[in-house]
Amino acid sequence: MIIALAALIVIGVLFFTLRIRDKHLPPEESETPIKPLEEAKVRIYEALRDLQFEYRLGKLSDADYQASKQELQKELARVLQQIGETATPSKPVVKAEAKAKGNVCPHCGASFKEKLKFCGECGKAMEAAG
Repeated sequence: MIIALAALIVIGVLFFTLRIRDKHLPPEESETPIKPLEEAKVRIYEALRDLQFEYRLGKLSDADYQASKQELQKELARVLQQIGETATPSKPVVKAEAKAKGNVCPHCGASFKEKLKFCGECGKAMEAAG
């Protein structure tokens, strides 16, 4: 009887000790459109580094090295172009009402409902440099 009670207590302690709760888990990272492109960029840079290392060790001929390097560089250029297109935010549409009130940033063109000293988008002074 005592052994069964001790085993039950041990099982209970292990259950409460090893139980994972949602509040203990780290928050999920939000998937952005740039994240897979950044991962692809890192993989390509690693492949270029490994390719150069193998070439220096003499495992690749000069022709194979140049062909592989050009292929990886083309892929890298494509990924970097996609990152640039995805990361470049379009200029916000400026309403005529915001322009009339002076609530438009002269630097980035962002418009706001109320007049601010500094732009909420780019952080520069809202007054035009004069």
